[in-house]
Amino acid sequence: MGTYSLPDLPYDYSALAPAITPEILELHHAKHHAAYVKGANDTLEQIAEARNRDAFTPAGLVGLEKTFAFNLSGHVLHSIFWQNLSPDGGDRPDGVLATAIDEHFGGFEAFKKQLTVATTSVQGSGWGVLAWEPVGKRLIVEQVYDHHGNVGQGTTPLLVFDAWEHAYYLQYRNVRPDYVTKLWNLVNWTDVAARHAAATGA
Repeated sequence: MGTYSLPDLPYDYSALAPAITPEILELHHAKHHAAYVKGANDTLEQIAEARNRDAFTPAGLVGLEKTFAFNLSGHVLHSIFWQNLSPDGGDRPDGVLATAIDEHFGGFEAFKKQLTVATTSVQGSGWGVLAWEPVGKRLIVEQVYDHHGNVGQGTTPLLVFDAWEHAYYLQYRNVRPDYVTKLWNLVNWTDVAARHAAATGA
């Protein structure tokens, strides 16, 4: 049975300072993300054990499936988040991605404002996400609550902003907008553009 593992960061824990301090980045990656990886693996084992014992109950399976989805989604979103950031990031995209943003949002500044508001206003814990929506063949901005994705839309995340308090509270306290403003200076547009190309088959 396949298991999940914590990916290494493509930079060291001090690389994103001062926007994200080394302490916060290490806690976020080595503790919080690692906990989602462990949770996904542990829940997979519990599901397999219940299946082998023919011990599934509706309530028990529902709980296990929710726990698995929560942890696996947390692992996937964080894995994208680390790649979306770079100490050499910032500015804005060019090429095909820039053209698509212009087409679907009316320009980069309008897109940036929409994703910023989506991230800063997500209720409780969650994410602001730029995603490819394959039915309408367009870019959209969406809010993901906790870690659960909008499965009905079948979207592919391209750029994700973590709005959970563990991502920023020790540094920015309750001023989430300041944290999101700093994230824009770290965006790895090369990574986002590659995800867009893969999602669209370009």
